[in-house]
Amino acid sequence: MTTRTTAVSPHLLKRDQLATDGGNPLSVAPMMDRTDRHFRYLMRQITRHTLLYTEMVTTAAILNGDRHKLLGFSEVEKPLALQIGGDDPREAAECARIAQDWGYDEINLNVGCPSSRVQNGNFGVCLMAEPERVARAVEAMQKVVDLPVTVKHRIGFDDRDRYEDLADFVRIVSEAGCQRFTVHARKAWLEGLSPKENRNVPPLRYHDVHRLKQAFPHLFIEINGGFKSLEQAQEQLNFVDAVMIGRAAYDNPYIFATADSKIYGEEGISLSRHAVVEAMLPYIEEWVAKGVKLNAITRHMLHMFTGQPGTKAWKRYLSENAHLPSANSEVVRTALAKVPQPSVFAQAQIEVA
Repeated sequence: MTTRTTAVSPHLLKRDQLATDGGNPLSVAPMMDRTDRHFRYLMRQITRHTLLYTEMVTTAAILNGDRHKLLGFSEVEKPLALQIGGDDPREAAECARIAQDWGYDEINLNVGCPSSRVQNGNFGVCLMAEPERVARAVEAMQKVVDLPVTVKHRIGFDDRDRYEDLADFVRIVSEAGCQRFTVHARKAWLEGLSPKENRNVPPLRYHDVHRLKQAFPHLFIEINGGFKSLEQAQEQLNFVDAVMIGRAAYDNPYIFATADSKIYGEEGISLSRHAVVEAMLPYIEEWVAKGVKLNAITRHMLHMFTGQPGTKAWKRYLSENAHLPSANSEVVRTALAKVPQPSVFAQAQIEVA
């Protein structure tokens, strides 16, 4: 069935103009142990245009590790950004050069992760205390690549969380050439909260991000934190240039089923949940034949039927069988058969929602 599209708004036209400079109005957040190539391939069956990110990869890993394992991706995953973590401008520049050679569309510097491991490496959110160092890293990367160099950060950390501190950080880094900032609208506590708690406990301060866009209208400002639906994303696009969705994208990936029509104004066919799973089968067969365990792929598919009849049976069968040594695509087919097909009317309602 053809998805009904919404009228193209003035804001959408503005975003289309910005897109020539590397802007994209919607993205799925980089998430450790989540946004690997298999999850990204799944997301690309649901939305063609949403910007996807890798998991964060440290500069040391890129320079010294198995690049095929760390950086490999399928062309279908594009547009795709590589997120790196590190504090050394020379290493960051070399990683940017490598990212460009591998064909990534963007390189993003992590200045938002609050984990103790990241702090020990002197990168992540603690770098917000050193905007000049971040600026040097951005400048070094931009000197050696043509692709956009962007920064993802928090509104602050610990007691360094005034709006004025945030604005100073963005000003200094933008003067080094960064034009796109993704702002997680929460502060981070470096002591006392786990990374998981830092994603939920500090209150959301969307207004500070909106103020940032007003203060820097020439910059591309993306907001992140707490969004669970495309409707919420569309509302935010009245105030900022882009929205990044994190955990909700993983816990219910099908919320992106109408992204290409609602956000990008593209007419086309919205695949049903069943069709998305079926589209994954050749990919699964290819990777299982290469020796990849089935559950390395299906763990990302467990939430495909969130909120739908049959979701428990789907999850249970995959959880009990996908880890077995002989597991292959037939496990997925059997699990899929346990989920009722939506009626024609119900699918039509999904497509125009």
